[in-house]
Amino acid sequence: MGKYVVSPSTHPAPNGRFGASFSVQRSGGNGSYCRVFRFDKTFATAEAARIFAVTQGWLQSSMPKPPVC
Repeated sequence: MGKYVVSPSTHPAPNGRFGASFSVQRSGGNGSYCRVFRFDKTFATAEAARIFAVTQGWLQSSMPKPPVC
């Protein structure tokens, strides 16, 4: 997604549902950037969690100045 590499991920939650996360990476020049975002929300299917992670990753990487957590 532009100058960033966004990697969505899903994982089984203890309640039988699925969690979502993604990482955003950028390297170049004199520095690099890597952040991992995990969400508390759970989803009925792994596909739903993956779509959520992809969407959130796209939103994060398309912001001119992403918020700092």
